[in-house]
Order: sequence, then C-alpha cells, then structure tokens
Amino acid sequence: MDVWKEMKRLQVEQVVFCQEEAAGLQAVIAIHSTKLGPALGGCRMWTYASENDAVADAVRLARGMTYKSAFFGLPYGGGKAVIVGDPATEKSEDKFRALGRFIERLQGRYITGVDLGTTVRDMDWILLETSYVTDTSGTIMATGDFTAEMTAYGVFLGMKASADYLLGNGDLAGRTVAVQGLGKVGYLLCGMLRDAGAQLIVADIDDARVEKAVKAYHARVAAPDAIYGESCDIFAPCALGGVLNDDTIPKLRCAIVAGAANNQLQEEIRHGEDLEQRGILYAPDYVLNAGGIIITACELQGMSVPDMKRSVERIYGLLQKVYRYARQEGVPTWLAANLMAEEELQRP
Repeated sequence: MDVWKEMKRLQVEQVVFCQEEAAGLQAVIAIHSTKLGPALGGCRMWTYASENDAVADAVRLARGMTYKSAFFGLPYGGGKAVIVGDPATEKSEDKFRALGRFIERLQGRYITGVDLGTTVRDMDWILLETSYVTDTSGTIMATGDFTAEMTAYGVFLGMKASADYLLGNGDLAGRTVAVQGLGKVGYLLCGMLRDAGAQLIVADIDDARVEKAVKAYHARVAAPDAIYGESCDIFAPCALGGVLNDDTIPKLRCAIVAGAANNQLQEEIRHGEDLEQRGILYAPDYVLNAGGIIITACELQGMSVPDMKRSVERIYGLLQKVYRYARQEGVPTWLAANLMAEEELQRP
C-alpha cells in the first residue's frame, strides 16, 4: 500500500507511527479530520498479517469515525489508534502507557477509548500519561456493557427502520436474522432480536459463544463460512470488516444487510454496487453502529443516561433519511450516507 496515496484518497490529515522498543509498542494513530473538533475514536489491539494491513485498518476506521460524528452532528472529528499485537497474550502496562505518551504529544488532536481488543483497564493505563482518553474507571463504559448495549440497540433500531422501508413493516416478529459474530454487541443484539420475536441463525469462530446463544435464544447454528448462504430476511455482520466481497456477496440470500461491523464493504464502490445490483438493501455500517460514539460524545458533554438513549434512537429516522436520499438521487445507500456526512463537513 502506498501510504501517501491512501491518505490522499481518504483525505486523512495525519498518520503517526509509534514505536517504543523498551515497552514493545508498535502502533499507528490515524487522524482523519479535526474540522468539527478533536478526532475521537477508540484504540484497537489486533494481530495483523502485515504493517500495511494495520495502517489500512487505522485510516479506514478513522474515516468512518469522522463520518459518524458528522452524520449525527457531534462536535468531533475522526481518529483511531491501532496497536499491533495479540490482545490475549501481549498486553502490558508499559505498552499502553507508551501509547498514552504519544497521544499526549498530539496535544488534544486525538481522544482515544475502548475498541476491539482493549478494555477499561487498558484505558486506565493510558490515563496515567494523558487526559485525552475516555472509557476509564468511573465512566459509563466502566459501569458495565452500556456502550455495547447502546451500539446493539442502534443496530436493532436500524434493522427495524430497514424492514419498515423495504418490507413495509418494521415489526421483526417472525423475521429471520442471521448474526455473524457473537462478541459483546452481537450477543446483546441477539437478545433484542429474540425479544422482538425474530428467528435467529448465528455463527462465530468461538464454539462457546455459539453454544451460549443456542441455549439462551434457541438460535440455529451455521458454520462461519456458510452463514452467507443462509436464507434470511436480514444478514447482520457483527465481527470484522471486509466481509462483503467478491466471494461472499454472490452467496447472500437476504433482503437486507444490517450489522454492527465496521467497514463491511471490502471495496466500498465496487461491492456497494454489487449489493445494489442484487437488490439487497445495505444499511451503511457507520450509521447503524454509531451508538458507541454517540454515547461517548454524550458522556463527554455531561448528558444524562435517558438523553444518551434518546440520542441513539435518532438512528432510526436518520437511516430512513439515507434511504430516501438514495432513492431520490439514484445512488447506492453507502454513497448517500457519505454525501450527507460530507455536506456537514463542508458547512462553514
């Protein structure tokens, strides 16, 4: 990957490569935009196949955070930190404190928080070196799964809005939903869907998670590589990004794709058009999964929990606005969402 070319293509302001040998830190901080405010976005820890993969993930995720904030009128830009390493075996206080020092040197341009592979404890370590961090002990994130719950709630509302738009009824009772990925958000989403009367098909690489969902929600199991071909009303990608690609899109047997994963389209333009041509309604992921950043932004602004939940509930109406905009302009839904976010970014 040509980093400069990718930065120009995605309009990324800054990429910081962080290396501290004594702490074992190798990390990337991507700041996509600070036009609307400080770049807000979590710290991810993951094992990447290459350095290029880590950088590509950071800049794409940062761009998504910018669009989330702009789309929902939040006074923040978009950023993301990525630590290269296995979150199960390679964490240390020294590593996160070292990242905290790099964040401190940015003097408030970037605010981090919990993301895939990181926890409240990790954020507490970062807090020892910088105040530009959320999701630490004593915050909403530290009181339980509220952020994950609100992310799942936003996805659930987005599914209802999608069903209402495409099928003429937002009631999910009797609908079949195939959920790929049973992490915190995916599992909580399954509970909401089951309570709404939906039939569940689930897949995850962790057999224990699958067994738990089967017992709790009477879900039917699909193999991780076979769930794309399951006949369903809604396919919900809730694991890693890039799952909508040349191999998987032809297998889909759904009316709607609506899930919590970031960057679901491996290639935004080409694969977004593939879904459009197959008559599958795609709910743009950064609209659907914005509950997490909405809650974080609300907490930074001192809002109450009921007000936070009401803010997340805006996802329903705004997603339907995306669908109407796409129909009116004759463009795919992913592009409609991008254009709406960019309109906010271009305001004086």
